[in-house]
Amino acid sequence: MHAENLIRAAMHRHWGFSNFRPLQREAMLALADGRDAVVVLPTGGGKSLCYQAPAVALGPCLVVSPLISLMQDQVAALNAQGVAAAFINSTLDREEASRIALAWRSGRLNLLYAAPERVLTGSFLAMLRAAPPCFIAIDEAHCISHWGHDFRPEYRRLGGLREQFPTMPIHAYTATATARVREDIANQLALRDPQILVGNFHRPNLHYRVQRRERDIPAQVAAIMSAYEGRSGIVYCITRKRAEQLAESLTKRGFRAIAYHAGMDAADRQRAQQAFTAEEVDAVVATVAFGMGIDRSNVRFVVHAEMPKSIEHYQQETGRAGRDGLPAECVLLYSPADVVKWRQILESDETLDDEVREAQLAKVREMNNFASRLRCRHRSLVEYFGQVWHDTECGNCDVCGGSGPTDGEPHPDALRIAQILISCVLRLKERRGARYTAAIVRGQTERVDPADCGLSTFGLLKDESARNIRRWISELLAQGLLDQSPGQYPVLRCTAAGWEVLRGQRQPHLSRPEKPSAPAASRKRRAEEKAARRARADAGLSAAEQGLFEELRAWRKTTAARLRVAPYVIFHDTALRALAIVRPSTPQALKVVHGIGDRKVRNFGSELLTIIAQYCQQAGLAQDAE
Repeated sequence: MHAENLIRAAMHRHWGFSNFRPLQREAMLALADGRDAVVVLPTGGGKSLCYQAPAVALGPCLVVSPLISLMQDQVAALNAQGVAAAFINSTLDREEASRIALAWRSGRLNLLYAAPERVLTGSFLAMLRAAPPCFIAIDEAHCISHWGHDFRPEYRRLGGLREQFPTMPIHAYTATATARVREDIANQLALRDPQILVGNFHRPNLHYRVQRRERDIPAQVAAIMSAYEGRSGIVYCITRKRAEQLAESLTKRGFRAIAYHAGMDAADRQRAQQAFTAEEVDAVVATVAFGMGIDRSNVRFVVHAEMPKSIEHYQQETGRAGRDGLPAECVLLYSPADVVKWRQILESDETLDDEVREAQLAKVREMNNFASRLRCRHRSLVEYFGQVWHDTECGNCDVCGGSGPTDGEPHPDALRIAQILISCVLRLKERRGARYTAAIVRGQTERVDPADCGLSTFGLLKDESARNIRRWISELLAQGLLDQSPGQYPVLRCTAAGWEVLRGQRQPHLSRPEKPSAPAASRKRRAEEKAARRARADAGLSAAEQGLFEELRAWRKTTAARLRVAPYVIFHDTALRALAIVRPSTPQALKVVHGIGDRKVRNFGSELLTIIAQYCQQAGLAQDAE
């Protein structure tokens, strides 16, 4: 109990927290007991506090972190909370790095952050042997596993830390890890009888929605963003080119959008990230290169303009929304053509061995199943990560939340249509592509070989649009019932599973075409969706409370700019929302708000109390509400 009391006191003093989140207590006490652990807490579950609070209460911690931006953000936040933390990375000159190393050796730091490639250098290990930490925390630990969704070779060498420090507790932290990945993490790090702590993957504040992707992608994304005026989000794309094009299109539509991808130079990437953390942009349009190092809690929407390549990626990227626990929206603009794109990318990647490539292709298929099936999104995610779903429906996704699925219901005649398309591919001797095949089954004669007009499949789907047929072909490709040759001009081929469909031994899934809505009905639906999004953005505050919340946000942004830190380093939205509801009138009453500790009251209490008092007087609001 002594260790727990010390940790609780540190949490309240520096972070303003009086209680633990799920599994935080178990993770912290495992450190106090000198035990290794693998800690899997979904994004927003409070992983960082699991090692930060013990580092203050029990003794210094070495944190292995993969990204410079992640180190910088966390160290800035810790320093603002009165915690002695620093990082050593390539952004520091030799003199500054030596100064931080001296601070570590003299015991003046609670936490020291470093990248995996630096941790294992001779000079760094010598420093650690001279001044050992009490424990080691390895962040983003899924990077160590071939079966994880973001494998990094430099992480594989971290098993050497056990050889250097055989008795020191090592804790591995990640937001996404299946049972197989958790086992691999423990084995690669040579953990000793580790405690495995896996949090609940259910994020009830997130509204999951899958929409059929349309031709005008910027218009779809803009419709989502327009409801979140004054709020920010992330838009994910597969390719760098798509990210740049979409960012440009959104900017032309009046949004503050900025692109981010690994092909940009370091200065441009840093500017984009700073604009996002400073709340100066409405959206960062990015590839998966963006996000791991982002500690911002008040992301109100995440849009996938294209399908991610695994459920792990999807869970982690959508998990960057609503980390403050307030409502947020996650929209996936889905097309089965994305499955084909991912397959081409993975099959052309010469760095992957066959086993890893097949494992990643399997993850693409799992992601496609998630997107195309009309099944509760929350339940699908929870069960994918090996947990039990206890509810009948979530009430907060497109499938079971009252808004209805948006990707089309299953087609009742899917078997017949699939048999026609697969048969046509075979009759074309597997030498034609998707557009040509669609032209044959629609009965088109323009730009078609006259000999092919005599095929038995010619015109069998003449009443269907070319767009519907090409979509069905994409769905057959996504399900592995058809295949495509590599190269600039891919041709369709039948697979063994496709032959089973032809023989009636396998049931394919094809979506029913959406019926065009009347203009009035479309306008009504869009207005309802926008109102629902606006309600999520306002998080249930009254109009008067919302006004105070916005004034506090404006003060936070100005203060953050003056102190040259990210706004969330000052206060998270949850604290500002609580202030708008409770409206404290004294410094002691401020401390009642979750997330406001002694340091924050000393630094900002007077300004907050003045803003709240003036607003309440003007708006006729009482203070110190329950």
